Amino acid sequence: MKSGVIVLLSVCLALWLGFAHADNDAAPAPSTQAKAPKAPNRGTLFRVRHRGNTAYLFGTIHVGQPAFFPLEEEVTRALAHAGKLVLEIDIRKPEPFQLALHKHGIYPVGETVDRHLGPATLVLLKQALQEAAIPFDDVRHMKPWLLANMLASLDLERHGYQRSHGIEMFLLSLADKQAKEVQELESAEYQMSLFDTMSDAEQEQYLRETLAELGDGNALKKAQALIDAWARADGAAAETFMRNLLGETTASSRFTHRVLLDKRNPEMASKIEALLHNEETTFVGVGLLHMVGDTGVPTLLRRMGYDVEKLY
Repeated sequence: MKSGVIVLLSVCLALWLGFAHADNDAAPAPSTQAKAPKAPNRGTLFRVRHRGNTAYLFGTIHVGQPAFFPLEEEVTRALAHAGKLVLEIDIRKPEPFQLALHKHGIYPVGETVDRHLGPATLVLLKQALQEAAIPFDDVRHMKPWLLANMLASLDLERHGYQRSHGIEMFLLSLADKQAKEVQELESAEYQMSLFDTMSDAEQEQYLRETLAELGDGNALKKAQALIDAWARADGAAAETFMRNLLGETTASSRFTHRVLLDKRNPEMASKIEALLHNEETTFVGVGLLHMVGDTGVPTLLRRMGYDVEKLY
């Protein structure tokens, strides 16, 4: 079984969700000034060329630790040479998140999650919320998918994987220092709407899977496996991770296949294609799982006829 924590790591916006019932102020990005040995390769880096224009594609993770920074020189040099930074979304903006959250993750007034869950699932949810010190009445207006992602995000935070040390925050801090334009590939509204496409039954299954793996520790183990693959720039491990994930017959696996592969990857490739036609040099950072496999963004761009080179 693959829990919603892996879906969470594939959708940038979802990492706000651990703070949906509390604080939405982003913490400062890690400093780039600390003296350190030569940084190792992390994630994966591609260079895509078209008629003199270049797009660098960098695979990210949306949580991190201070030890991950600074990133290695080839990445920071590519960003320095780029005219703009392009990310899934600009995670510094809480207002679009709040609007999308209320539209897609919150029930209308008078409607609550206990009316949409079976008795057994409701018991499991209340137990998980109690262990997380979250009163049920504070979150009963949230939909099951939102509760699952919130609990998964908080679990990552408790184990030292913080949103404020996500790779996007680091890249944004560098872009700010270099007075670079920041552009979004997607939007808060779009990412949140993807979760809201699940039916009530799918949301309940997604929640139950997430609660089960949070309870037995497997959610953390699997998240760590993906984060470790990123931290070691281990493309083979990331590919294996994706194959294993898609081989499961779970709500989160089906959601990953339908949304991450069948929908978002082609959309991202098309938007990067537009950048290649209109921008001299851009730096694009998207989640690591978008970069791997036969339907990953680099492979799609190569099939579209572009010169795609894997730098590591």
